[in-house]
Amino acid sequence: MKAMIFAAGLGTRLRPMTDNIPKAMVEVGGQPMLKIVLDRCYSAGIDEVVVNVHYLSNIIIDFLATYHRPGLKIHISDESDELLETGGGLLKAKDFFDDGQPFLVANADVLTNIDIQLFLQKHLQYGGIATLAVRDRSSKRKLCFDMHGRLIGRAGNDLKGDELAFSGYHILQPEIFNYFNREGKFSIMDVYMDICQEHSIYAFSHQKDIWVDIGTIEKWEEANIVYKGNKDLF
Repeated sequence: MKAMIFAAGLGTRLRPMTDNIPKAMVEVGGQPMLKIVLDRCYSAGIDEVVVNVHYLSNIIIDFLATYHRPGLKIHISDESDELLETGGGLLKAKDFFDDGQPFLVANADVLTNIDIQLFLQKHLQYGGIATLAVRDRSSKRKLCFDMHGRLIGRAGNDLKGDELAFSGYHILQPEIFNYFNREGKFSIMDVYMDICQEHSIYAFSHQKDIWVDIGTIEKWEEANIVYKGNKDLF
């Protein structure tokens, strides 16, 4: 299985910590977040990963040159000229996903022990074009899913269904690129909104898993506490 890890973020809300290091290299429990995510991918049997880079990209590239796991291949998608966001970044790496198999996309700034193999099994069982890991948590950007767990739009648009927040992990079929009607800089969530009425996008609820978005100093501090108390889960 292949994967893409989004590691190009600026981490502006983590300043001054990110003045000299990219967000993906911020340490939790003494380890860079990118390493934690890579380790999780490798443990789940992923054997090829592409990592996008932008801000202070040389630091991530240097780190990846030292990160070795038997059988794991790592590629760089360089967005140094322009930060393309999640949709544009994924589109730029499109040619990497050429084996016709579902692939994982993960944010490097999320600390979670989500079971990637179970996630993949559920994705294959659902049979949709994409499956989104979601949780019932506080968020201003919740998504709405129907009674069958299919995405029907953004919450708050007079839609009736389960309102859940995206966790930054998704599994996609490579044919999803056939429905990218955008170019340049855009969010993958915009693509999901474009196509969810015609193509099934499912929810994978992982409510019992650990999940912390390392977006602010406060959340970084929380992540360190969580990691320290659950090292065996990572």
